[in-house]
Amino acid sequence: MTDSAFARAAAVRRGRRPAPPGTDHLVYAVPDLAAGVRELEARLGARPTPGGSHPGLGTRNSLLRIGERVYLEVVGPDPEQPAPPGGLWFTGGPAPLPALVTWAVRSADLDGLATGPGGHLLGPVRSMSRTRPGGERIAWTLTMPGKPLPRQGIIPFFIDWGDTPHPCAELPDRGVRLVRLSGRHPDPELVRGELDRLGVEFEVAVGLAGLVAVLETPKGDRVTL
Repeated sequence: MTDSAFARAAAVRRGRRPAPPGTDHLVYAVPDLAAGVRELEARLGARPTPGGSHPGLGTRNSLLRIGERVYLEVVGPDPEQPAPPGGLWFTGGPAPLPALVTWAVRSADLDGLATGPGGHLLGPVRSMSRTRPGGERIAWTLTMPGKPLPRQGIIPFFIDWGDTPHPCAELPDRGVRLVRLSGRHPDPELVRGELDRLGVEFEVAVGLAGLVAVLETPKGDRVTL
């Protein structure tokens, strides 16, 4: 076992995981996808894999595996689509792009979450799909929050892949690992209470609102998004 693997195992034994159980992916929004992919490749030493276009949202993505079933989604405007009314869904937040804007948690009960305690933060349940570069269509269901993103993205959205294999099954392992995901907010107790009602245990500290992710690169360096 490597030193970094020992550190991760020790963190779990102390009750600190890299991210809450069920964490599916992190969303890193960029103003230009090609430039954003190049920037991340330079910082992380690994190139994200082209994903596909999101019809009707005006966006497309690239993906980088950062755990067994966790990936980093790099999302930006799709030049082949018109911008939707009201602008792109990840715009309007306090942080300038590029930025880590939100994150997703897996769940098989999206309707229950959307109608249960805290469901007003999640928005409607929506079915989506995209086509991979090789032509394969993949589909999923998610809760679609409104703008601005709830609590500056600290409140996650929830996703159900249904019969679609998880994207990590198709992504190459380029040696990047999620070391830690946490949030900051001026009123962390308020946000922790909202997360508790959604069944999400998540570390939130006092600070300027937003998410913080620490990634370990193939060389062992650590990069903060």
